[in-house]
Amino acid sequence: MNTRFLNVVDVEATCWEGPNPPGQPSEIIEIGLCVLDTVTRERVSRHSILVRPEHSSVSEFCTQLTTLTPEQVGAGITFAEACALLRTEFHADSRPWASWGDYDRKQFLAQCEGTGVRYPFGSVHTNAKLAFSAARETRRRYGMAGALRLAELPLEGTHHRGGDDAWNIAALIADLMGKGAWPL
Repeated sequence: MNTRFLNVVDVEATCWEGPNPPGQPSEIIEIGLCVLDTVTRERVSRHSILVRPEHSSVSEFCTQLTTLTPEQVGAGITFAEACALLRTEFHADSRPWASWGDYDRKQFLAQCEGTGVRYPFGSVHTNAKLAFSAARETRRRYGMAGALRLAELPLEGTHHRGGDDAWNIAALIADLMGKGAWPL
């Protein structure tokens, strides 16, 4: 396993203000990824992969939250293509990865199972939200924006955009690494 680099992932998915419409599961519409060099603690690349939903649509609520429009994600690649890209371009099956909370991991697992697409990640996943709470010796779970404020780090870009959120989560992880508080 390559442990020099850590893939920090944040997904955005179709969502609604209330329950999902019948027959419309939440589907990933953006995969944000930041590659973090674990030796230098530098964020070395930032990516936003738009994914075209196959069984749901982008609601007005979803656009207000993420800024992603139906037209933008409609021009994206398929979920299968995105998972293949994660493996080939970002070595997702051989690098450890992290996300803020467990939602992203569970969404990938569910969507892969539901579509028959090969799961793109290896087995080493770290829940950065839990690591942040453990480092602060608290049971409280902070949202990413709140954690940035607490760590006195700027929120860069647009909150609820995958690429920007992955970039910000990577900053929090680098900060934890600098304090010797990252579990890997």
